[in-house]
Amino acid sequence: MFCRLMSLRCAVLILAAFGWLVPGLGLSAEPELVPNLVPGTEPLTETGDFSVKMANGISGYLLKATEDSVAQRRQAWRPNFSTLENYAKSVEPNRRRLQKLIGAIDEQVATPKWEYVCGPDAPEVIAETQRFQIRAVRWTVLPGVWGEGLLVEPTGKPLANLILIPDADQTPEMLAGLADSDSTCFQVLPLVEAGCRVLIPQLINRECTWSGNPEIAMTNITHREWIYRQAYEMGRHIIGLEVLKMMSAVDLLKQEADTPLGIAGYGEGALIAFYTAALDQRIDATLVSGYFNRRNNLWREPMYRNVFGLLREFGDAEIASLIMPRTLIIEHSQAPEVAGPPTTPANRRPSAAPGALTQPAFATVQQEVERARGLTRCPAGPVGIIEFVHNPDGQPLQTGSPKAISEWLDALNYKIQCESLPPEKMRLADRKFDPAERQQRQVAELVEHCQQTVRRAEQIRKAYWQEAQPVTTAAEWPQKTTAYKKRLWEDLTGKLPDPTMPLATKSRKLKETDKYTMYEVKFDVWPDVFAWGYLLVPKGIAAGEKRPVVVCQHGLEGLPESVVIVDPKWPKYRNYRGYGARLAERGFVVYAPHNPYRGQTLFRQNQRKANPLGYTLYSFILGQHQRMLEWLGGLPYVDRERIGFYGISYGGLSAVRIPSLLDGYALSICCACFNDWTRKITALDFRAAYMFTAEYDHFQFNLGSTFNHAEMASLISPRPFMVERGHQDGVAPDEWVAYEYAKVRRHYAALGIPEKTEIEFFTGGHEIHGQGTFEFLHKHLNWPEEK
Repeated sequence: MFCRLMSLRCAVLILAAFGWLVPGLGLSAEPELVPNLVPGTEPLTETGDFSVKMANGISGYLLKATEDSVAQRRQAWRPNFSTLENYAKSVEPNRRRLQKLIGAIDEQVATPKWEYVCGPDAPEVIAETQRFQIRAVRWTVLPGVWGEGLLVEPTGKPLANLILIPDADQTPEMLAGLADSDSTCFQVLPLVEAGCRVLIPQLINRECTWSGNPEIAMTNITHREWIYRQAYEMGRHIIGLEVLKMMSAVDLLKQEADTPLGIAGYGEGALIAFYTAALDQRIDATLVSGYFNRRNNLWREPMYRNVFGLLREFGDAEIASLIMPRTLIIEHSQAPEVAGPPTTPANRRPSAAPGALTQPAFATVQQEVERARGLTRCPAGPVGIIEFVHNPDGQPLQTGSPKAISEWLDALNYKIQCESLPPEKMRLADRKFDPAERQQRQVAELVEHCQQTVRRAEQIRKAYWQEAQPVTTAAEWPQKTTAYKKRLWEDLTGKLPDPTMPLATKSRKLKETDKYTMYEVKFDVWPDVFAWGYLLVPKGIAAGEKRPVVVCQHGLEGLPESVVIVDPKWPKYRNYRGYGARLAERGFVVYAPHNPYRGQTLFRQNQRKANPLGYTLYSFILGQHQRMLEWLGGLPYVDRERIGFYGISYGGLSAVRIPSLLDGYALSICCACFNDWTRKITALDFRAAYMFTAEYDHFQFNLGSTFNHAEMASLISPRPFMVERGHQDGVAPDEWVAYEYAKVRRHYAALGIPEKTEIEFFTGGHEIHGQGTFEFLHKHLNWPEEK
């Protein structure tokens, strides 16, 4: 008998060593035999930092997708080359989509007007000769928003109207000969002396003088990024706002219908001129200098150039095709070079996103030019004219080279000769003028415009959600919100294909206590992209028994271990309090996945790589959780209908972002995050708002106009939803949290299920409380508490 028992025990140990479960062997007098592997998995032998490997894998996936996007863009285009008119009509849907992508969606002032910027110390005419006059002007664009710059007019009737847009760090005075300039500035006066009227707008520059709130913090964020951040969240963009300024200027300059109109720009001004010409077909000829290039490295450029979803449909070649059949001149000149955001001055927060501008290589510019020509060439010939002006040796030209200017003016159908006339000294008015004051006005107007939009965000969202009203019953609500889930996932978050790799799960045992066994688990999702986490399996699960699961999601810079460390001396214990381990001790199966928001710039630059493709980090996180739910649901001791989500901080954000789209979660608990998210992102009067921090990954295009936390929670309903809130949590004030949650409570009550939602306030900070939430899990996952 003794020998048979020893043989049986040896057999069990051998089976366990290979990771095979042997339930129900009837050895109740012996210690529970724990397998070294999770059922159905292969041994995990790989070592290294899986967090870094995950981030690098996502990066590789995105870089490949960026390269692939060039060929895939044609699926979004249906050009009709039968006639020039039909061509313009056929690309109109692409034009309108581009307009939306760059946030040029606000309704302009119906009847724009000029105003001269003058006063007691500022005469109307600031400089003149016998052949022209220079005035400081502004023009209406949006309510409260004006364009500003210099208007240089010949004394006779102008032969052409021109808009010359300097780079962001140049002033109109440099182009007009009123301030020191260099070879990167267009020379305006020869154009005026040849009979052209020229408007020189001022762009928002790359300084950081007014980026911040002196009562809270000033930052090193450039003015362009400062406006970009608050505009982007509401579906607007610094690019689109400045394009609207140019389109309003076109309205004014085209009042004389028989006068041709051209637009040109250098550097950032070239970007604005390029996009304006693509949207506004009244522009007859366009000159782009120091900008045109392949956009595969858009993620390396400054944050204010980030356009969500652009590369799905548009590179520079595709945008050029929208200018056809009009004329486009591309000049390969010395482009602005920007090493990064401003060096952080004293007493300013280093909050700016990284991003640089470098000289485009001649080969890549030429390649994109040829691609643009190919897109607009049909059997009958090219649809329009794309001229590429460059040095034979590929070296950059001086901005506004004679050949580029000549080609541009010829395209206006007027043989305007920029001959060298005898120099005539300008008479300068006794005018006290500071370009910095004009820049401050321009920044302040756009900030106020964006903040007005933010203040209307709740009303904008209410109108957006009208299709789902009225709220009826819990049974009908999921059907009424199907379209909203689709938009949140596909249009705002970015939906990747469903996981394509075989599951191929691997595991290894990490730890065993008297209450649970912990395993490390890794499985594939897409090529180069995997999921990884810790699985905690309670002891004492009977054969055939199905347990509920709690997915415990770590916060920013966390790891799976963050939620299971029970050592009070660990610095982050006061935030996490080992809540994953504590839940496993209560009998829940616990899974602690890794979400790829660790590594600071490393993961944030993955967000930058994702955005031009119409993706976000949550595009990957959702796929990882899809695969995770599939795997968890297949474990022999898991009840796939009772899988809950419980996240803290960034994991709390995941608690509204993931279960709102994945129905495989039976409930969700949001800790240390839930609040008026749009306000948290864009507020200029709150110290912890993301306008003042380096967490630029949080800004998501148009989210504030469509989904706040309450709307996301409504997509979780009729499943249970709970908020855990510490009174001293600096994420947001209690009042913001309570106000946003009141909308959730009202929604659940309207569905007739108020008992399925709760909020717990407690005395504490940014931390797991683990009392009301644990009761919530026991109640709604139907797992009895031990008394």
